Amino acid sequence: MKVSNVPFRGTKEQEAQLRELIAEHAGQKGSLMPIMQGAQNIYGYLPYQVQKIISDETGIPLEKIYGVATFYAQFKMAPKGEVEVSVCLGTACYVKGAGDVFEKVKAELGIDDGGCTPDGRFSLDSCRCVGACGLAPVMIVGGDVYGKLTPDMVPEILGKYR
Repeated sequence: MKVSNVPFRGTKEQEAQLRELIAEHAGQKGSLMPIMQGAQNIYGYLPYQVQKIISDETGIPLEKIYGVATFYAQFKMAPKGEVEVSVCLGTACYVKGAGDVFEKVKAELGIDDGGCTPDGRFSLDSCRCVGACGLAPVMIVGGDVYGKLTPDMVPEILGKYR
């Protein structure tokens, strides 16, 4: 099981909400998906610790819960950072050098695609198209769009959000 590099910061209040959610679905057939969706709403993602609580409380094997969590794209195994970074790797962006920009972002943040920095500040995701092909290559940082990028522009842009 892949464990996030970001320390689990769940609260007692969140755990109480999760246990209440599980109790509401106790004994219902097909309850795993709604429980997992609710758990992700509570925590923002499904870390090992949350999956373990679900397993312990429902009797569903942890391996099955992990299998469902990794099969469906709606479930996230790592938290999102305070600042979400997304680099477009769609055709127009890729042809104009987005791959190199993405590699520079990964190196600057020290994380891979889908990852989050250990301090929880940044998360990184690739995407396929943001609809700004005329600005290729494009990166979105904290909701701000940056276009016509080169790898050497990345440190300064990320520096604005540190």
